[in-house]
Formats: sequence, structure tokens, C-alpha cells
Amino acid sequence: MSGHSKWATIKRAKGAADAKRGKLFSVLSKDITLAARSGGGDPGFNPRLRTCIAKAKAANMPADNVERAIKKGTGELPGVTYEENLYEGYGAAGVGIIVEVTTDNKNRSASEVRSTMGKNGGNLAGVGAVAFQFDRKGQFIIEAGATDEDSLMEITLEAGAEDIKNEGDHFEVLCALADYDAVAQALSDKGIEPVSSELAYLPNVMVPVADKDTARKVLHLVEKLDELEDVKAVHHNMELEDALIEALG
Repeated sequence: MSGHSKWATIKRAKGAADAKRGKLFSVLSKDITLAARSGGGDPGFNPRLRTCIAKAKAANMPADNVERAIKKGTGELPGVTYEENLYEGYGAAGVGIIVEVTTDNKNRSASEVRSTMGKNGGNLAGVGAVAFQFDRKGQFIIEAGATDEDSLMEITLEAGAEDIKNEGDHFEVLCALADYDAVAQALSDKGIEPVSSELAYLPNVMVPVADKDTARKVLHLVEKLDELEDVKAVHHNMELEDALIEALG
């Protein structure tokens, strides 16, 4: 999904935030726990945890929830053990779909993803069938008003960013996975808070879809997958013309 599409997705998501608050808090809590488990509970020395906490604050997640999630990750509080899994599949017109899952029950999440795919016009594929159509990158989406392009380039390129795109109302910064924490730290040091910051699957092969009904089928499948409790993110490589995007609302 391009930065432009990502920006549109962010704006749509904000409009539906209240309805999905419970799901959002669950995803954020798992992310915080995993970040604390892998890098420690001090956000001052754990850029990934700091980024997760910033997301939680932006979503108005209660501080007590954040603290509990951190303590579960560091072992100070008992909690379930989460694991991250990836599912690959296809939607209408052969659109590739990647589903990121964080779960304490792999069998349950696999069953739910498979069932949702089957009921909504998609089908689950084998490992590696779709992933090659995507690149795994660190992705930061930053509002244009938060900084200027020259400053952003100086800050992020020195930290290891590979590309900075000016999309008019926002910037998209991309980096290798190994440089994600360094770029996140560099932005934080300069007081620049991205509206989105994640390790994303970005399509390197796009599937053009010109038919409105087909596009709606794919988007409906993506929405249904995203509603599943264990699903962290859903990525697809459907390419739509601007006119069709506007027609779909």
C-alpha cells in the first residue's frame, strides 16, 4: 500500500476510531507487551516501546493499561504469551493479501482467518505464495505541518532512511528493518511525532482493479479480516485509479 493510500486509510480509521476502540486497545496492548519483552521496559532505551507508547497516547489508551502491558512484557505481571504469525492469501481478481496476527492461540487465529477468507470471497494460500509481492520496510507517515522536507531529509537520512516522499499533505519515510529504531529515535529527538509508524508490508507488485464491484469485494474482505481480534494489520496490493477511489468514498 503506497503512502498515499496509507494516508487515506489513516483518515478513514480516525473516523471510525470510537467504534473500534476496544480492538485498537487490544492491538496496542499486545504490541507494547511484545516490545517490552524484546527490548526491556524502559522506553528511554527501547525506541520500539517508545513508539508503541506514543501510539497508545494518541489513541487515548489509559495509562494503567499501558503500564500493565509493559509489566506483562517484562515479567513483572503474569500474562499470556503472544506470538506473531503471518497468513497469506488472495482476494477477488487475484489481489494479494497479507494478514499480520498477534495471538495467544495459533490454532484459533488460523481458523478465524481461514474462515473469514472463505466467507468473503478470498482464499488462504501457502507460505511464500504472496509475500514475495511485498517488501518489509519501516514506514513513517508524517503530517506536512510537522516539519519541512529539507529538515526531514537531514534528520532521517543520517539515521539510515532509504527514501523520503513528499505527498503534499504528508511525508512518507521508508527504511530497512534494521534501521527502524534509529529513524524512530531520530524523529523523537527532534520532537517529530509520526501519525503512523510501523514495520509495514509494502507491495512491489500491484494488481490493477478497474471494476467498482471487484474493488468493493476486496475492501470488504480486508475490513472483515481487520475486525478479527487477533489481527494486527492487513496489507493488500490492489491498485485503484484516483477516480475509482473517489467513487468508493
